[in-house]
Amino acid sequence: MVRLRRLAFAAVFSSPLANALATATSGISKLADRLFHGQGSAFDFVLTTHHDDWSRWNPPVNDNYTVKCADGKIRVEGTTLNALARGLRHYANEVLQMDEFWFVDTYKTAPEDLPVPKKPLTGASIVPWRYNLNTVTFSYTFTWYQWEDWEKLLDWAALRGINLQLAWVGYEKIFLDSFRDLGLSDEDVLPFFSGPAFQAWNRFGNIQRSWGGKGDLPLEFIEQQFRLQKKIVARMVELGITPVLPAFPGFVPESIKKVRPDVNLTVSPNWFAPAPDKYTRDLFLDPLDDTYAELQKLFITKQIDAFGNITNIYTLDQFNELAPASGDANYLSGISRNTYAGLTAANPAAVWLLQGWLFYSSRNFWTQPRIDAYLGGVEDSQGMLILDLYSEVNPQWQRTNSYSGKRWIWCELHDFGGNMALEGRVQTLTSAPLDALAESKSLVGFGLTPEAYEGNEIVYDILLDQAWSATPLDTQSYFTSWVDRRYAGNSSIPSELYQAWEILRTEVYSNSRTDIPQVAVATYQLRPALSGIVNRTGHFPHPTAVHYDPAVLHHAWKLMVEAVVRQASLWKIPAFQLDFIDVSRQLLSNQFDFLYVDLINAYRGSTSKPSERELRSSGSGSGSGEVEAAGQKLLSLLSTLDDTLLTNAHFTLQSWVDAARSWGSATGSEQLFTFNARSQVTVWKVGATNLNDYAAKAWGGLVGSYYKGRWTIFVDALVAASKTGSLDQGALTQRLKTFEADWQASDGDVAQTKPEDFMTVLSWLHGTCPDWFLKVQ
Repeated sequence: MVRLRRLAFAAVFSSPLANALATATSGISKLADRLFHGQGSAFDFVLTTHHDDWSRWNPPVNDNYTVKCADGKIRVEGTTLNALARGLRHYANEVLQMDEFWFVDTYKTAPEDLPVPKKPLTGASIVPWRYNLNTVTFSYTFTWYQWEDWEKLLDWAALRGINLQLAWVGYEKIFLDSFRDLGLSDEDVLPFFSGPAFQAWNRFGNIQRSWGGKGDLPLEFIEQQFRLQKKIVARMVELGITPVLPAFPGFVPESIKKVRPDVNLTVSPNWFAPAPDKYTRDLFLDPLDDTYAELQKLFITKQIDAFGNITNIYTLDQFNELAPASGDANYLSGISRNTYAGLTAANPAAVWLLQGWLFYSSRNFWTQPRIDAYLGGVEDSQGMLILDLYSEVNPQWQRTNSYSGKRWIWCELHDFGGNMALEGRVQTLTSAPLDALAESKSLVGFGLTPEAYEGNEIVYDILLDQAWSATPLDTQSYFTSWVDRRYAGNSSIPSELYQAWEILRTEVYSNSRTDIPQVAVATYQLRPALSGIVNRTGHFPHPTAVHYDPAVLHHAWKLMVEAVVRQASLWKIPAFQLDFIDVSRQLLSNQFDFLYVDLINAYRGSTSKPSERELRSSGSGSGSGEVEAAGQKLLSLLSTLDDTLLTNAHFTLQSWVDAARSWGSATGSEQLFTFNARSQVTVWKVGATNLNDYAAKAWGGLVGSYYKGRWTIFVDALVAASKTGSLDQGALTQRLKTFEADWQASDGDVAQTKPEDFMTVLSWLHGTCPDWFLKVQ
């Protein structure tokens, strides 16, 4: 069967050359059209080398490009399509001070006549692979994406040099068709699928079925997603991004016994106890069973038939936060050997991509002998590609002997569940990957593996750009250049704005604390409690502590205010609006912690013995009045936060729910989809306490209706308890659970976006927070 990637590159060297070149690079020309508003014809794109399909027989090599003036046009030469895309961004950055950002539209427009570069611009990657995405990103961020969202994401990725990316959309269609071929009906398979916002964990074998009483995943949605996947992978190939397609991981519905009564199955552990077993404990089909190989071949060949033979790399994770049935070395090597045999039977050039998260999350189980056995089952050293998923904080490559010599990629995880605090480790991102590259011969790439993309865009940019520099990037000059492009379109950028970002660089984006290893959740996003939620450290449950002095963020915020007061045109730039709201959001989140402590102290003072109360603070007015006053300050702050977030659509629950409703309306499943949208960002299932608020978001409408609703119940309970002298914790917990369940099931309207001018937002902030904290000099 003809391989499309090979055909695209081979065409460059056939006759006539000009027509072949135009065909091969047409996707990059279209990218230039989108970036420069129809001016793609100003560029000549030339491929300088010939690449066959990536496979274990043909490992990738480093890319390079040159951008220069040739015959009055802008000539971009590169070793691959992806190198051409990266060269195109270099031109935009260097010559036009422009960039394409993810969460906002580019404000600056390119001139009608694009200038040629004054001198050649060159770049060379230091690793063959630049990887993107985590399996769960497809639920936390991409669940409701339409084609327009994917088009923007793929352009962003290609321009940054990403050439390897997961492509999970539409997987359920391949799954369903494969089991149909085994003889199962749709009614046998559809109940196995989870709701649309939870598909990632169904694919991992962690959960099964849909909950909430809203019905099964609709067949029409499965078909729609598959049609979307066809567009996604076609565009990826145009842009030189190798799609990583899903293989069959081995998890099956119980109905398989109807057509394979003797199939060898293992019951997985309950993944999110105390949830009922019926929603988890998926069945794992033993790769030693003949049916496994049959299904694997169906999965691979159906995707080749649908998309063309566009890739040799397949994602396959069998033990994501699930322990294997046995730790015996022969068992583990047998599992991987037969898994890989099934892959290569369908595609002889197949490479198995594995998320290395299991070696961290279950590190007590995965000893070196067991790792050697499991990875060694794939005897070809080029046959696997491992993602060291959490390299910036908890790298596993050192303790695993560079994954037993298999090829691996250094990855930045950074964000769990789509939490939105400001956080990053730029000093690590510009040094640790280079150190690993010098120490490990099997390191072949750098990559991004956040569970969700919700902000902090600069920490993703800097790692991707480090993949094109053999020496550590100078973070100070990098931030300065990033600010130039970020706010391009303003006549000049006030010095205060550079100063603000310098503070963010040195304090907020230079986290070095090991006890705060990731983006934090906010205290107000957790279920209210008397203790254990403020200043929390550790990985799971998520930390709530901040890794910097909150006063430094206040200083950066003041500088941003001074910048826009001095130059009002900044407020017209979408990126500045988004960044200002983001920093203001974090400022209010930090302030909440102080108000929470005041509330708890007031309550404890009100319930202490009179002598203890007097010792606490003379004249402080302890009692229910003090508790009520402290509680009202806390609730008022949440109202201000909600109002502030509602000024920008990026920070709204409305955008998330409306996107879910759009998909649901098209399939007649609006209640299922909106329930899924509300459930994922709050409490997955009432009772599944280990996932409560895991994917907490700072969104307008969510803060005002959900988080403030819970804290209102809590404040009322403390005020009442301050009068009676005791708090009925059981009754309070039940009221909170009832509120959470009712909110999830609600299908009412959510608060709407209400754009405001800068001074209105500023007045809200001044009206809520103490003068000493927010006063602008």
